[in-house]
Order: sequence, then C-alpha cells, then structure tokens
Amino acid sequence: MDIFDFFTMFGGLAFFLYGMTVMSSGLEKIAGGKLESTLKKMTSNPFKSLLLGAGITIAIQSSSAMTVMLVGLVNSGIMTLGQTIGVIMGSNIGTTLTAWILSLAGIGDENIFLRLLKPDSFSPIVALIGVLMIMMYNGKKNADIGRIFVGFAILMFGMELMGDSVNGLAESESFASILIAFSNPIVGVIVGAVFTGVIQSSAASVGILQALSLTGQISYGMAIPIIMGQNIGTCVTSLISSIGVNKNAKRVAAVHILFNLIGTVILLVAFYAVDYFIKFSFIDNAIDPVQVALVHTVFNVVTTIMLFPFSKHLGKLATMIVRDNNKEEVYELLDERLFATPSVAVGRCREITVEMGRMAITSFTDTIDMLMSYDDKKASEIEKVEAQTDLYEDKLGSYLVKLSRESLSVDDSHETSKMLYCIGDFERIGDHACNMLLVSKEIRDKEITFSPEAQKGIETMSLALKEITDLTLRAFAENDLDLAKKVEPLEQVIDRLQTKLKSGHTLRLKQGECTIEMGFVFNDLLNNYERVADHCSNIAVCLIQIAEDQFETHGYLSNIKSHGDDEFDKQYKDYKEKYSL
Repeated sequence: MDIFDFFTMFGGLAFFLYGMTVMSSGLEKIAGGKLESTLKKMTSNPFKSLLLGAGITIAIQSSSAMTVMLVGLVNSGIMTLGQTIGVIMGSNIGTTLTAWILSLAGIGDENIFLRLLKPDSFSPIVALIGVLMIMMYNGKKNADIGRIFVGFAILMFGMELMGDSVNGLAESESFASILIAFSNPIVGVIVGAVFTGVIQSSAASVGILQALSLTGQISYGMAIPIIMGQNIGTCVTSLISSIGVNKNAKRVAAVHILFNLIGTVILLVAFYAVDYFIKFSFIDNAIDPVQVALVHTVFNVVTTIMLFPFSKHLGKLATMIVRDNNKEEVYELLDERLFATPSVAVGRCREITVEMGRMAITSFTDTIDMLMSYDDKKASEIEKVEAQTDLYEDKLGSYLVKLSRESLSVDDSHETSKMLYCIGDFERIGDHACNMLLVSKEIRDKEITFSPEAQKGIETMSLALKEITDLTLRAFAENDLDLAKKVEPLEQVIDRLQTKLKSGHTLRLKQGECTIEMGFVFNDLLNNYERVADHCSNIAVCLIQIAEDQFETHGYLSNIKSHGDDEFDKQYKDYKEKYSL
C-alpha cells in the first residue's frame, strides 16, 4: 500500500461522510413534521420510547443527531430525562441499520443475482435517478427523495474507494505487524473509541472496519473490541452538545455515555472470561463485512436487553454524576441544538407561536369582558402577558431567521415563512389588548356612560371580534384553511360595523346626545377593534397564500373583492345578518 492508496482511502472516507450527510438530510426532510409529531407521542412508557428511538434513528440515519436533539429537547423543557433513556437505547439499535447496508459491499460476484445486490452494481443507476429527480423537481418534496438516492450512491462509492485502497494490505507485512497490537482487547476498545470520537460518526468508523475486513486480515478477536470502542466514541457528539446546557440536559449526555461504557465493560469482560474457559474457535477467524454488521447489532441489542430493566437506575446514576447545585433550572425557550434536526426545531417554533397567539388573543378577549368594569389586578396580569408576547416575538424572530438558513423541507420552509409573517400580527394583537386597557380605565376614571344605541353597537362588535379572533387562532393552530377562509368575510363585516357606528356617533354628536370627550373614547375603542380584525385577516390570508405556494396578500384580497367568490359572498351575507345593528 503506497501513499496514493492512503489518498484514495481518505478520499473514500470524505465521500462516505458527505454521502451520509446528504442521505441523512434527505431522510429527515421526508420525515419532516412527522418526526416532530412522533416525538409528541412520547410517554413515560419505556417500551414505546425504545421503539421510537430506534424508528427515528432509522428515519434520519444518525444516532448522533438523535442524541443532540434529545439534549436540546431536555434543555428546552420539552422532555424529561426519564423520557430520553429509552430513546437513547433504541437509537443505538436503530444505528446498526447502516452497517447492514454497507455489508452489501462484501457480497460475492459468482452469482448474477447476488451481484445485482452489490452497491457497485446498482449505485450508478440510483445516482442517475436521484440526479434526474433533483433536476426535474428542484425545490419540491420529490427532490428530497432524489437527494437520498444521490447521498446513498456517494456513500457507497466512498465505501468502494476505501475497499479498493486497502486491497494491497492483505500481503503487507507491516500491516500484519500493526494488527498484532489489536490482539489486545483494551487497545482495540481505545482505538475504536478515539477514531470514532475524532470523526464523530460511528457509521463511518464501522464502515472503515468493514472495508478493512475485506483484506481478510481482521479477525473476530480484533473486530469485537474495536466495535465496542466505536460505541463509546460516538458519545463525543452528545458530550460536546451538552456544553452550556442545564443540569438535566447534561444528564442526557451522561446517560448516553454510561449506557455504552457499562455495556462495553460488562460484555467485554464476559466475552473474554467465557473465552478463557471455553476457547472460542472462531476468535482467530477472519471477519467479513456482514459479520461486522452482525457483531455491531448483537452488541447493541444485548446491551439494550441487559440494561433496559435498569433504565431508572441509569437516570439516578447520571443525576449522581451531574449533581444539583440549589440553583433553579433555567430552560432555553428555543435551543439552537435543535438545528441538528430542523424539522423538530420547526415543530418547537410552531408550539411557541401557537402559545404566543393564544396568549395575545386571550388577553384581548379578556379586555373586551372588562371594558365596562376595569380591574387593576386583571389589568396588571394582561400587561405581564403582553410583555411575554413581546419576548416571544423577539426570540422567535431571531430563531426563525437562523432556522430558515438551514436545509429545510418544502413543508418546513413554508411553515417557517408562515410563522415569521404571523408572529408580528399576534404581537400587535397583544399591543391592542393593552390599548384597550387604557380605554377601559378612561371609561372608569371619567365615569363615561354610552348611549343605549352606542352600547348595543359595542356589544355587537365585541361578539364579532371574539368570533374572528377565535377563528384565526384555531385556523393557525390546526392549519385549517376552511376556517381561515371564514376570517376575511367576517373582517369585512367588522369594517362595515365600524363605519356605521362612527356614522351613528357623528349623528348623535350633532344632535347633542354625545360629548366630544365621549367620542374620543368611542373612536379609540372602534379603531382598536378594527385593527385587531385587520391583523386576523393578515394571518388568515397568510395561511391561505402559503398553502397555495404564493404570497401576495394585496393581490389575493383585491381579487376576492373585485371578482367575487360564491363562498365568500355567502359567508359575508351570513355574518352580516348575524351581526346586524
């Protein structure tokens, strides 16, 4: 093996890592919102957590990304430490699938049907299909499937390059002498752990081991400790991600390390203890890629079966290692570690946006209820909520801008755009709630009493405002376009109500039934109502337009008003009758 073979090997490793990244990114985009919704189903049931951990890791093809995601979720207060333990164990099982895919490289050439299963036989076709899908459907969901195909082809090409580069090692005496050191299991564990920790990918390190096994120089006795060490080395990613997080999030990384470390120690000691007495006949036999995948799977499955009953004890041990310090835990509202799995980050933003919208709209409807009965205590609570919505808008705005730069699926990209547009409207609704408090306080302090006609108008418009805000919130939270399409007709009715109520006030003012001071309060009230309805309209139109993959608010509204729409006209007529003066 000369210097050029080393170049080829490192090049193969580069292709392998890049292919794995591209494939994982594509798989995650396809999972999209399903990944986030699956995590929501997480319960205290450890068996379900185990299955979810395995399933999600298979879906995104990265146990490292899975662990970083768990650290971020616990740091945000979305999950508890106990919920993550089963997921971590399941993740270790899910990651073994990659080794089985890579083991296809070891299939023999003697049978034409078996040869069809070899990656170098079908990878070029997979790459061609993937490239065509990307070119034909760029920016659409099918392009993500194309990227999965291209990533897989690049990954397998990298594996093939690594395999070709080590062909000469079979006859190399220097390589054989180096391998003697690996007959010591402790050295094997350390080398496996260090190498995996450096490249931060257990899949890549297992792939390299499978490539080396093609030389016929790697025995079971050498491979088994290295595979065990690789599982320890993969914990480096979670360890790095735990820097700067709260105590519970640090414990997630501790559980991941403990699980692999304890499993390695117990199984390594047990294996060589049994070998000492029985003398395994296969231990000096050469191992091939399929057998490497088998050993990798057996280790992770046996470790999980062995430690699964002690999940709670692992949590307690992690708590002992990462001790409490009497300081109150601070949870990060939005953790950038979730960028490792952007669909989960998008889901988290959506939860907070819905919560922000609910807070703002609840505050506004509360101010409607206390319009004629101002209460200092309630007013103080509403002002605190408004300050919270301001904070949410600032945090969400910055986070979503950063998130939009990540590699997002089409659906997640639409969701991000929708939230970026709507958070401003939700925040303004909260501002109008505070404006309404001032109106309510002025009514109380100046002992203003509206005429029966004005009072009836306010009550009618208040009911309309409660309905339009409820429709808007439900449409956004449930992504219900049918509800969203009901908002604009009601907004038009509210505009009409405002115009009629202002005209009525002007008439009463001329007749001396109202004072100018009362008119200022009345106009402030109507203006706040009308502007809240406008913000509801903005949110609803945003939902409709983004669902149609376009965004031209004014064009949409102009088209509705100028050309008409049967459903719009019917709803407008119904609301007009419902909220008539």
